[in-house]
Amino acid sequence: MTYIYELKDWPNFQWRVEALAQKLGEVRHRQGRLLGRMEALGFPLQEEAVLHTLTEDVLKSSEIEGEKLDKDQVRSSIARRLGLNIAGLIPSDRNVEGVVEMMLDATQRFQEPLTDERLFGWHAALFPTGRSGMNKITVGDWRDDSTGPMQVVSGPYGRERVHYEAPPAKALKREMNAFLKWFEADQGIDPVLKAAIAHLWFVTIHPLDDGNGRTARAIADMALARSEGSNRRFYSMSAQIRGERAAYYRMLETTQKGTLDITSWLSWFLDCLDRAFDGADDILASVMQKARFWEHQAGTALNDRQRDMLNRLLNGFEGKLTSSKWAKIAKTSQDTAARDITDLVAKGILVRDEAGGRSTSYSLAQIEA
Repeated sequence: MTYIYELKDWPNFQWRVEALAQKLGEVRHRQGRLLGRMEALGFPLQEEAVLHTLTEDVLKSSEIEGEKLDKDQVRSSIARRLGLNIAGLIPSDRNVEGVVEMMLDATQRFQEPLTDERLFGWHAALFPTGRSGMNKITVGDWRDDSTGPMQVVSGPYGRERVHYEAPPAKALKREMNAFLKWFEADQGIDPVLKAAIAHLWFVTIHPLDDGNGRTARAIADMALARSEGSNRRFYSMSAQIRGERAAYYRMLETTQKGTLDITSWLSWFLDCLDRAFDGADDILASVMQKARFWEHQAGTALNDRQRDMLNRLLNGFEGKLTSSKWAKIAKTSQDTAARDITDLVAKGILVRDEAGGRSTSYSLAQIEA
């Protein structure tokens, strides 16, 4: 099997400009319109949209790698780091803090140069214990292949399928120097295409013991922020990739086993980005719904527990809200939780779901647009 980095002209990528021109133009047009719409919202709603987007980005980028983070912890960590004044902040685990730190450094400081030391800092933040699961890994440096070649595999132990084998460790310094020099230089490539190429190039080199996918997506987000000249994120490429994870891995594998003509990869990336803009419409709808809700309840007397729980529901509560969950989250008694819920039902804010008895649960009442 010959991989793309073993080809004679690597890494001189090629693509068919005429095959991408219309698609790229449409994506750039939608990108500009989206930024204009979001910036017309006003600062408080912009902040809410950015918080929603970055939370999704961190959660979904980790889910792609099979790691599920706590949504409330991620949201709280981002809000604290951005200095946003939101209710219900909770402490975050160090693995959550690390992923958030990397993502915010990439998107909020997008104009600063990408260097090996900066990448090592991201890696150390991702793996603060120096371990990936139970395994000790090299952190804050390129991998050394001491346990064998870096391979992407799937399947049960003893019957693994090798999807990809990365360049040997001895080549990493040269490979990464070339990548970082290219990333910071101006080759006249459209910045969105540069994001797609950077993603592919980095994940093909696979220079780290673990976390290569998340780092590649952070680099792509950094390039997309540069394409917009803005650190305000209103769409999540990682969330869209998570929804298309199987296609994402198939396209990567096909490209890494193909030629230096990466037109198909660039076309897929542009299509995925276009669909990510659709997700921004959902974010906008959620932000507007939340704003309308609190405007509608402006004169309603609510205690802190009720406000916190209502915000959780508006932010996308996982599962059904029951009195037991209320008591656990609010750290209060079952009786107090029941009184809080009964009061909200009486005020028409919550409604009892159809299933009754021991499975009684509650949802937000619909408010008029």
